[in-house]
Amino acid sequence: MSNFSWNIKKKLKNSRARVGVISTPHGDIETPAFIFCATKAALKSFSTADAKKNNTQIILSNTYHLMLQPGSDLIAKHGGLHKFTGWNGPMLTDSGGFQIFSLGNGSVADEIKGRKSNSKIKKTLLSINEEGAIFKSYIDGSNILLSPEKSIQIQRDLGADFIVAFDECTPFNVNRDYTYESMLRSHRWAQRSINSFDSQLKYKSKYGSAGPQEIYGIIQGGIYEDFREESIYFNENLIETFGIAIGGSLGSNKDEMQKVVNFTASKLNEIHPIHLLGIGDPVDIWTFVEQGIDTFDCVSPTRLARHGAALVKGKRGKINIKNSKYKENLRQIDEQCSCYTCSNFSLSYLHHLFASEELLALQLITNHNIFFMNNLMNTIRNSIKENNFEQARKEWLNE
Repeated sequence: MSNFSWNIKKKLKNSRARVGVISTPHGDIETPAFIFCATKAALKSFSTADAKKNNTQIILSNTYHLMLQPGSDLIAKHGGLHKFTGWNGPMLTDSGGFQIFSLGNGSVADEIKGRKSNSKIKKTLLSINEEGAIFKSYIDGSNILLSPEKSIQIQRDLGADFIVAFDECTPFNVNRDYTYESMLRSHRWAQRSINSFDSQLKYKSKYGSAGPQEIYGIIQGGIYEDFREESIYFNENLIETFGIAIGGSLGSNKDEMQKVVNFTASKLNEIHPIHLLGIGDPVDIWTFVEQGIDTFDCVSPTRLARHGAALVKGKRGKINIKNSKYKENLRQIDEQCSCYTCSNFSLSYLHHLFASEELLALQLITNHNIFFMNNLMNTIRNSIKENNFEQARKEWLNE
């Protein structure tokens, strides 16, 4: 028995917002939920024990980076990522497909803003063909083919509860013809991913190093509604998956993104939990929960923390602790926040830590941002249960 299930507990009458429960062998996930990124098997500057204390339900790690270092075989010897990281809750691994985009084009922000990235690992993608994607390792410079079969085998070794079919995430500025060709190739890769997942390889069918696993498919199609519909049909009718993720290019601005996500989510049935890849802005989360999204992931809460940005309620979304105006501010980040950071330290102290380049600064702001995101998702869930979603959103965003 795999102990996986998806159940919708309540839906709002005037929108697609819903609360549900995703059950896994490592525990239940109350949805809507946010998935924090432990990209290289670590929440940067933060332990999995502290993440649990801050009500984190699920974390994810990255197939591509862990393939390069320390290698999936070593993680499998530990009994999978759960034991390797000391995390006893649900986990997800992505397929490595996003690196086709990020290592070939830079970050999403770089792409949208048309700027050049200074990343040392930028443009290590060498080529894409039917077999897979060829990268130059940023560890030792060797050429590596990441194929659907290899992605699935690595994800079996990593042992997360949920794994993802291999795909290509296209940048927004490719043309319609390339978007379609890429989508069809991603569909073929998805079928190969499913075949590999179901086959008898290193582990028995649908089992990884830590036990049973389930797989998510990914909807592609860029900004083109006819492509999105074709990809929805493929994912819902031609392959069998536990969940469905909305991926690929979502456009070059927030208006396009909301249009693409709203259209895609509106066409999906309710038999799968729906995940939205790479979105973590609280304003967007309110919008997309209303459109029927169940789970989100993004590096932004922890990445912002490392740059001195603390998340706050309201449309502005964050404050910069490094700003000199906080040097003598004796207040907390948020006097209504009950996280460890806000309960014990002033903005002045946090500003001092960053000015002094103390590593504790990263830990304390990460603590706040993780607590903040989990509190956001809990507030959203309660608002759906209590039928006051719109009021709760207005209060959170200070509208």
